Amino acid sequence: MQTAVIGGSGYAGGELLRLLAVHPFFHVINVSAHTNAGETITSVHPQLQSYAGRSFMAVDAIDFSALELVFLALPHGESAALIAKIPENVKIVDLGADFRLEDAGQWGKYYGGDHAGAWVYGLPELCAGQREAITKESRVANPGCYATSIVLGVAPAVDIIDVSDIVVVAASGTTGAGRNAKINLIGSEVMSSLTSYKFGGVHQHTPEIEQALSSLSGKKAKISFTPILAPMPRGILSTITAKLTAAVTTESVHALFSKAYENEYFVDVLPLGQMPKTAALTGSNKVQMQVAVDEHANRLIISVAIDNLGKGAAGQAIQNANLICGLHEGAGLSADGLGA
Repeated sequence: MQTAVIGGSGYAGGELLRLLAVHPFFHVINVSAHTNAGETITSVHPQLQSYAGRSFMAVDAIDFSALELVFLALPHGESAALIAKIPENVKIVDLGADFRLEDAGQWGKYYGGDHAGAWVYGLPELCAGQREAITKESRVANPGCYATSIVLGVAPAVDIIDVSDIVVVAASGTTGAGRNAKINLIGSEVMSSLTSYKFGGVHQHTPEIEQALSSLSGKKAKISFTPILAPMPRGILSTITAKLTAAVTTESVHALFSKAYENEYFVDVLPLGQMPKTAALTGSNKVQMQVAVDEHANRLIISVAIDNLGKGAAGQAIQNANLICGLHEGAGLSADGLGA
């Protein structure tokens, strides 16, 4: 299928290109970048030697009528402005936030600007029927990286917890902050240090997570979410706690989670005693999780790890593209991470 990556100079765009280079069905014929238009792809992504000799294009130079599939890896707010230029028969996976939120008020509060509407939410493992809903559509809103880890971590437990009392502390690698140069992201500032950011419940993934969990549980979900910048390039580790509403044990909750994801190729509920590890997932589209019951506080604790550029962005985008194109959803995707 003739494929384009719009916004190929960013970290998620680069990971998309890496994965698509070996995809058996998607052939990348156009790669655009705004400020890097005209530069060679390998000057920005030296690891992508399979694209040697090719350059980033300006998006205005792309003939979208010649394409079958488009990945949008643009900053939030930019995808919606481009959609009018893309014919309706072209399939699209948007890695940005533009089409994730159903509530225009929430969009205005967390992002600002005009609300573009909502597409099907591209989290196949969310619940029974979500995968089928994705396959029936031609345009998909790829979930956010934090949202992917948190929603999948909570989803099997919505019937045994108070969904209005969910607390999350999650650490992410620096690639999650984008590629633009910022003083607080240079090596001298980041290395050997941890810091919270978007402190006080203002992170833009909050309404996305609450929307998904409210829809799943049929109740108003509410989270208190604190993100942390970790001194590593990629990976997310989310620690989730929620007040229990049922009498359960660590063993029974582990069995519940194992049953919920037993047929999900990209989700691993680890054996009791083994903890998720971000390095184990680098380069992978996998999710690792572990659960425990804190009897002292009567709270459920869930630990979830993903690669923020894999299942949190590019890997999941390709998984969704496979689904809307009628392919096996694992086509072109790695299950095993690189490890330490």
